[in-house]
Amino acid sequence: MQFCGQHRKITTKYLLFLLSGQTVFSTFNNHTGKTEGMNEHHRENTIIRMFHVYKRYGAKNALVDISIDVRKNEMLLVTGPSGAGKSTLLKLLYLGEPVSEGQILIEGINLSRISNKRIPFLRRKFGIIFQDYKLIPTKTVFDNIAMVLEVTGESFRFIQKKVSSVLRTVGMEGKLNAFPPSLSGGEQQRVAVARAVVGDPKIILADEPTGSLDSESASIIMGLLKGFHDRGTTVIIATHDHEIIRKTKGRALYLKEGSIQSEDVKPTKKRPITI
Repeated sequence: MQFCGQHRKITTKYLLFLLSGQTVFSTFNNHTGKTEGMNEHHRENTIIRMFHVYKRYGAKNALVDISIDVRKNEMLLVTGPSGAGKSTLLKLLYLGEPVSEGQILIEGINLSRISNKRIPFLRRKFGIIFQDYKLIPTKTVFDNIAMVLEVTGESFRFIQKKVSSVLRTVGMEGKLNAFPPSLSGGEQQRVAVARAVVGDPKIILADEPTGSLDSESASIIMGLLKGFHDRGTTVIIATHDHEIIRKTKGRALYLKEGSIQSEDVKPTKKRPITI
């Protein structure tokens, strides 16, 4: 795979944007979210709340009146055809895009009121996985993952230990010094998963994580995501892959033209975790 200088620049800039406090907007147009009738137990077990959220690009509605609660340690699938608003929904959660109307709460933090100074701390709650990996091709596997911890000021000794640990978890410990262009698509996505979880996020957002992979690699990636879910992480996956939807236990939201059309809940069966 060939990478031009412009691609490297864009990838590096975008990753630094995610790790920084930069924001692409200055103000929100807010809609008042209503919480009447919500019991204390439900509130304590909810990690994400969206109230009447709209996202517009010019005259086009990308998301229309989205109101959902996501529970702590939930496995949530967001599905629908291309252009339905799946990726846009995920971007709103980590402030990659501003809402046009409505409110979003992450662990009680209202994103319409968060200061630029607090945005980096909010983003550390998330681990983000992209369909196109967004690895920096001129940095080694180790460096791609380590940068997540470097921006938080961790010691090099701690970073070495933590990066080695997550690479073992995803089965890539032997590729520590490799560069992304030398890896297969499935291997690059495993590195991307390692980068997403190295900071111990409370929420993993996976945007079409298997969209560019063969079935065997896709199965490995989904196995890893299920494993992190079993350890207590909230996992939200945007996908149009019907096989993933069929096999994955949990809740599935079906989007069409930016609106929630239906919701399906499949019971989960937790496996015991051995530590």
